[in-house]
Amino acid sequence: MAVERKPVLCRACHVQCGLLVDFEDGKPAKIHGDKDNPIYHGYSCVKGRQLASYHTLPSRLLHTQKRMPDGSHRAIPVTDAIAEIAGKMKTLIAAYGPRAVAGYIGTHGYNNYATQAFSYALLEAVGSPMMFTSVTIDQPGKGISAGLHGPWLAGVPPIGAWDVLMLIGTNPIVSMNGGLGANPARQLHEARKRGMKLIVIDPRRTDSAEQADIHLQLKPGEDPAVLAGIARILIHENLIDRSFVENESVGFDALRKAVEPFTPDVVEERADVKADDLVRAARLFGHAPRGAVSAGTGANMSGHGNLVEYFVKTLTTLRGFWSRAGDVVANPGVLVNRFPAIAASPGPFPAFGFGERMRVRGLTECASGLPTAAAADEILMPGEGQVKALFVFGGNPMVAWPDQLKTFEAMKALELLVTFDPHMSATSKLAHYVIAPKLPFEFASPSMLNETLGNFGPGWGYHLPYAQYSDPILDPPAGSDVIEEWEALYGIAQHLGVTLRIKDLSLLDPKESKEKGTVLDMARRYTADDIWAMLTKNSPVPLADVKAKGRAGHVFDRPKLVVQPKPAGWTGKLDIGNPVMMAELNAISEAPGVRLDNQFPYRMVSRRLHDVLNSCWHEDPILKKRVRYNSAFMNPTDMTREGIASGQIVELESNRSAIRAIVMAEDGVKAGCISMSHAWGGNPGEDDDPFELGSNTGRLSPVDRDYDPYSGIPIMSAIPVRLRV
Repeated sequence: MAVERKPVLCRACHVQCGLLVDFEDGKPAKIHGDKDNPIYHGYSCVKGRQLASYHTLPSRLLHTQKRMPDGSHRAIPVTDAIAEIAGKMKTLIAAYGPRAVAGYIGTHGYNNYATQAFSYALLEAVGSPMMFTSVTIDQPGKGISAGLHGPWLAGVPPIGAWDVLMLIGTNPIVSMNGGLGANPARQLHEARKRGMKLIVIDPRRTDSAEQADIHLQLKPGEDPAVLAGIARILIHENLIDRSFVENESVGFDALRKAVEPFTPDVVEERADVKADDLVRAARLFGHAPRGAVSAGTGANMSGHGNLVEYFVKTLTTLRGFWSRAGDVVANPGVLVNRFPAIAASPGPFPAFGFGERMRVRGLTECASGLPTAAAADEILMPGEGQVKALFVFGGNPMVAWPDQLKTFEAMKALELLVTFDPHMSATSKLAHYVIAPKLPFEFASPSMLNETLGNFGPGWGYHLPYAQYSDPILDPPAGSDVIEEWEALYGIAQHLGVTLRIKDLSLLDPKESKEKGTVLDMARRYTADDIWAMLTKNSPVPLADVKAKGRAGHVFDRPKLVVQPKPAGWTGKLDIGNPVMMAELNAISEAPGVRLDNQFPYRMVSRRLHDVLNSCWHEDPILKKRVRYNSAFMNPTDMTREGIASGQIVELESNRSAIRAIVMAEDGVKAGCISMSHAWGGNPGEDDDPFELGSNTGRLSPVDRDYDPYSGIPIMSAIPVRLRV
């Protein structure tokens, strides 16, 4: 039987691996990694290898759904849904103003950049500032800390130049993002082979920690104390790049004073890591000529995430690990223009307190966006500015947002809830309209997302000028009525009589991206090619060239980009003693450390699972065979003390609510901790069988207690819980 092989860009997650799809009789028969791909080298995961099955699962929606008065849904033509949605929007905006309409972009909303561009354009066109994203319930500290510390325009050297890597609350071998780049296991293997040292700070002995030279298995929530202790040792033992610190930063004296209380003995007592191990980690980090630091979801969700990410940048500055004048930039950009390659910082920029102000908890827009943890309150709180309509793009708020009980009430209170969803997720079950979208093999997309993520920090994005362009390789199922998200949003805008301005996403500066964007002719019928041409019209390499050379992934021949020295008269400097961060650190030093008390003796920490996506496609038979539910992993000594065995159902209760979960033994979980992945479970009131739907850890996190004052994120990892058998 003849086999036709087609290359495709994986869009199961942000990493966007290069895959090959083998077709037999016109149907996908096998998906595997492309061994000739110059970045991924044949890597693939089971989630990507199951992409074809998502297109044919019985649960896939092939027609847009409309909710009936009795709560059921029935199929309607998507063109009818678009007209009805626009009509309801007009009514709501006329009655309550444009702020009544909000949006939320989840993980898969970013996987198709056209969706992101059109969703923002629609809200801007109607005059609403209310766009929430997954960033402020995941890793908001990255943007906020960048504002407080200031960016370094030249960035960091690529992984091939590192002599040491410090990972904090992140496990890139499983999450595949942040710290180790594309194909993280291979990257780590090659780096270790040439001598790179690895330090991991994590309450779990993760896949990454298994390979670490030093694993500081700390108490959850004590990351700032450990990092402050490392900074103190670097300063005391003169293991800092004094020239760089003096010439390129301010705030050193304030930092030195703030970290002084965090002696190795104090850190040992607070964080339950041996003082000698802390000193060894600091010296290993401090003697390395070049290196990098990366933090992840675990640290961002555990309280003080901004401070953790601030220390990521501050430790990098103390060691002078930034790229310097004369260094060659590994990836000068293909589809996305990088920041100017100058060995300098423009200095800090506003991190919070600007833009749209929430009506609750004094929250405002921050450098990572609007505080999504306030979205449910904005829906439920009566009065001027109340949100009445919500559009959900590639997300599932009912399982991903914190405080699921409040989120449930909010979703039910909306007068218009529209989801773009290929199956009836927990959120879509409550929606007034569920737009059935095309799936990845049915639409075109280039690798812009992962290239843009290269600006997040070390080990993100591509370490070479690489890009890939995917054509549609499957037609939508016969008789279906599916549509790309941007097409639906364009149709809604046409019915509303508003004009869309589409930003050029090849430009990172938001103002420039908007100014150089495209004002659509609202009477024209656009194609996907037209849209991608708009989104990349100022890209370093023309999209036409990427299409010509990059359908299987390609490293482009780009002019060498050398980091330039700081221009004369440059005044911007990095701030390593920001008053807000130093005040937070001082408050931590004056308060007792994390205590395991009798009322809530355990701390629940977040994790990711290699073989399944957190919030979707749990019904896929192959994935379900591997991971049926999200277990509550515990240290065997804790299980013995509690008298419980693997596979047993227990109740876990916080100061907000309780969930039922299935215990599983794992030696790598620190005693006193319970490790679970988030974004599982069903809606409140559904069958509470954790073997079928899993357990929603978001139900345990109240949004109005123990929340960050800038991003609004509550504690979503290191949650105090008690266990009942």
